[in-house]
Amino acid sequence: MVLEYIEKKYVQKNSIEKRDYQVNLANQAMQENCIVVLPTGLGKTAIALQVIAEYLSKGTGGVLFLAPTRVLVNQHYEFLKQNLTLDDISLITGEDTIQKRAKLWNSSVICATPEITKNDLDRQIVSCDQFSLVVFDEVHRTVGDYAYSGIAERFTHSTARILGMTATLPSEKDKATELISKLRITSVAERTEDSPDVKPYTQETNTEWIYVELPPEMKAIQTLLKLSLDERYDTLRKNGIKLAEQQSLSALLRIRQFVLTQNRRSAKPLFTAIRIHYALNILEAHGITSFLKFCERAQLKKGVGIKDLFEVDPNFTRAIHLAKDAQSKGIEHSKIAKLKEIVESVPGKALIFTSYRDSVNVIFNKLTEMGISAGILIGKAGETGQKQKKQIDTVQNFRDGLFRVLVATRVGEEGLDISEVNQVIFYDNVPSSIRFIQRRGRTGRKDTGKLVVLIAKNTIDETYYWIGKRKMTSAKSMGEKMTKVLQKNQEDELQKTGLDVFL
Repeated sequence: MVLEYIEKKYVQKNSIEKRDYQVNLANQAMQENCIVVLPTGLGKTAIALQVIAEYLSKGTGGVLFLAPTRVLVNQHYEFLKQNLTLDDISLITGEDTIQKRAKLWNSSVICATPEITKNDLDRQIVSCDQFSLVVFDEVHRTVGDYAYSGIAERFTHSTARILGMTATLPSEKDKATELISKLRITSVAERTEDSPDVKPYTQETNTEWIYVELPPEMKAIQTLLKLSLDERYDTLRKNGIKLAEQQSLSALLRIRQFVLTQNRRSAKPLFTAIRIHYALNILEAHGITSFLKFCERAQLKKGVGIKDLFEVDPNFTRAIHLAKDAQSKGIEHSKIAKLKEIVESVPGKALIFTSYRDSVNVIFNKLTEMGISAGILIGKAGETGQKQKKQIDTVQNFRDGLFRVLVATRVGEEGLDISEVNQVIFYDNVPSSIRFIQRRGRTGRKDTGKLVVLIAKNTIDETYYWIGKRKMTSAKSMGEKMTKVLQKNQEDELQKTGLDVFL
């Protein structure tokens, strides 16, 4: 089969393979404000490139390409530099000075992080009128008060074309509707792995769920924490707070405002219960060291009920005592031993995801002790955070094979193009369809990939497994639902305008 390439003004010759589904999705995005929904690894950036080239050819304004993390913005910047016949491409992040940014904002194509873009629009060192096209990568983030929402608001009266890209829409209808209305989207252009024009380009990803049993030492700590939690639930119910039989952290978080304004005597048991929930979840999913680190940090805070929990509560203080004892014996989590087995079962590179920064260090140290070469990828926040340069270097070193396993937090989930990852391992489970799909999409790009999800029996891992499963089913049909919503909006609009003409 002879490879065909995209032939378009501003696109480097023989650089981008021509794929019909990409051309069709790009053509749709050129015509109207559109969200492209396409599984990871199928070239959303190549679609964006075709739309960018089209708008550059029109010569009506610049292009703004937004992505949520600095590593991802850098990746898009490198891709565009390589594949556009244009020198006038800039990269803007919060690490640049205002003076430098003021100059960079005049470029024809700009890759930038959302926070700095929103701030610079407000500082008026850049204007919405400069752009004829704005690309929102990982567009599912345009909900709530995330910076994308603020940028969308500032572009409300702009004539710029909007292109959103994501591997999956949110599983909640209200969130999907919110992002579509904020960005004034008029169509959803969607393909799945089963779409006939996509199928030839997809690789299979085999998923395996591996259950582990907590060691007796951890079960003893788990029991004590649950007893401690039961006590708080009893007090809350006695104080007139209606709570379901099933204990849920999200239910407690939802009643915080009510308790603070209308039931003050429940503040201490409520905030203590929330802390115990967090501690229990971390113990169950991440292990002894992460649990003790969480407790250390919580104790340093001077919050409601801290003293009571760490000094008076016999169950909680005993749990900490047992955890320290287990740690001194080298007990961590049954998942750790399983990791070595899994990593060694598949040759090549592996990517391990964990939601909690402390457990990144634990996993990294344990793998190193086992003689497995590993690297770390974490976000920039906090004292222990990684600066942008370090993040970019880490990803490059992993690509170059300087180490075999990369242990990453959420920063590695979105869009990172790390080809030839043979397997992805979820150290913990995520109750989010978006994050699940993104994590999974980091494997199976060039060859059959393997996904392993570790689940500790009778823990938060199992709860999240079922929540995630439900949300995945929901997210799958969201594109169709949104298309119906958009069609109805257009029909309502036509009826309105038709009636106006008649009157």
